[in-house]
Amino acid sequence: MPSILTLLRIRNLALVEDLQWELAPGFTAITGETGAGKSIIIGALQLLLGERADKTVIRTGADVCTVEAVFAGAELEKMNPRLAQAGVEPCEDELILKRSLSTSGSNRQFINGSPTTLAVLKLLGDELVDLHGPHDHQSLLSPERQLAVLDAFAHAETDDFAAEFRKLQALVAEEAALSTAETAREQELDLLGHQINEITSANLAVPEEDEIESRYKLVRNSRRLIELAHGVALRLSESDDSVLTQLAETQRLLRELAKIDPASAELSSAHAASVVELTEIARELKKYAERLDLDPAQLATLEQRVSLFETLKRKYGGSISEVIAFGERAAERMRKIEGRDAELERLGKEIATSRTELKRAGDALRELRAAAAPRLSENIQHNLRDLGFKQSEFEAKLTPLAEPRPSGFDAVDLLFSPNPGEPLKPLRSIASSGEISRLMLAIKSSLAAQDAIPLLVFDEIDANVGGEIANAVGAKMRALADDHQVLCITHLPQVAAAASSHFVVTKEVAQGRTFSELREVRSKARREEIARMLGGQSESALKHAATLLKQL
Repeated sequence: MPSILTLLRIRNLALVEDLQWELAPGFTAITGETGAGKSIIIGALQLLLGERADKTVIRTGADVCTVEAVFAGAELEKMNPRLAQAGVEPCEDELILKRSLSTSGSNRQFINGSPTTLAVLKLLGDELVDLHGPHDHQSLLSPERQLAVLDAFAHAETDDFAAEFRKLQALVAEEAALSTAETAREQELDLLGHQINEITSANLAVPEEDEIESRYKLVRNSRRLIELAHGVALRLSESDDSVLTQLAETQRLLRELAKIDPASAELSSAHAASVVELTEIARELKKYAERLDLDPAQLATLEQRVSLFETLKRKYGGSISEVIAFGERAAERMRKIEGRDAELERLGKEIATSRTELKRAGDALRELRAAAAPRLSENIQHNLRDLGFKQSEFEAKLTPLAEPRPSGFDAVDLLFSPNPGEPLKPLRSIASSGEISRLMLAIKSSLAAQDAIPLLVFDEIDANVGGEIANAVGAKMRALADDHQVLCITHLPQVAAAASSHFVVTKEVAQGRTFSELREVRSKARREEIARMLGGQSESALKHAATLLKQL
């Protein structure tokens, strides 16, 4: 038995105020009067499967509705790589999905307590739950879905073929791009040549940009810097009333002070050290000004270099490193175009190899499909006979495609004839919902062993059938429960009686509010519910219900 849904919690969803539903493995039937709220269970599962929803589903008077599901089983660990890729906590033997909607319009979803996106929730939900409603059989009408049915039965994996198909398409597109008109080729070569020459002739180096900018700023302001340096030097040592001239007098006075009071000698020494420092500053300022001697030619050269940098950055990138990278890409593109013949030859060889590999993968798929199609047809036909189509015919017809697709070289058309003497027709030609619902159940039964999805949910797909066929539908669902956990919302007592567990949805009114509730029925209560479904609580109905339940 694969992983199962063990718990479903629903709060403030439509008529449900607070529901905590513990589920068992096997086949579970859900019954109840029309309008009691059975569809709310389907709605809750659809929310967890990532279906879009709006605040109208929130129970009147509540601000938030939440749906939470707990799946359990060792097989859940195979999902951990996908969970890790989505930034979600891994699971060991339990997986928790949660979805909340608020009246403010904000929606949130969680996997194992980690916030996630609706897309990730949907991707994971598709691997956990397969939901079939009265209209979901429409998916069987699409050619893609019909091919997927055959591939599942045949254990045919299309990933390798699809990867090779995409690779071949990319190679063909690259070849086409190189095979453009000669005029366009020459125009592109001229443009690339100009771009490459403009960039390479600039002799660019990444560290040079900051260095040139710094030097240009210094040279551009050299006149003012020289003025400032000379001004400070003049005031320190060169004018008649310079600082050092005045300090010479204060130095003389301090020496005289030290002769009278030797204790003040330290003041004289400190003053002398300051004079030495100021003298050194004056000398360094003169040297600094000499180094900044204004050179108009140097300034012009730097201005040209800075202007070149700005021009190239405006054309090819926001920094010198980006300009250099642009030039390298242009050179590589030019080499490819100039080596067009050699490149086309290389691509031609790769395309030929890819076509050979694609044919190998496609032939392998076709071989698997061709071998599986008759077996699938026979298997489904057998299940259809169990479901009341005693003389029906079914065929999975394999047809080669004129052009390959990502799924291979083949298309499949599922053909069905419900009655003898009628020709086989494509499923899309079948009008009866009862017929196609049973057909879908037959197909699902045929794929039971191959289908890895743990939970199958059937929402009244047994509509428009009854009598012995209803018994067969119940038996098929019970058989499906050998490989899957099966939930079925049904109005058929025969189907409900076949279930291993049975829950009833009821609608109650209390204090002016309507509530939907779910309760399990066993023994007498279950017999009475089956009798209600048969038409009443008469003695004959109760006996009939007991008979149906004894068939378990």
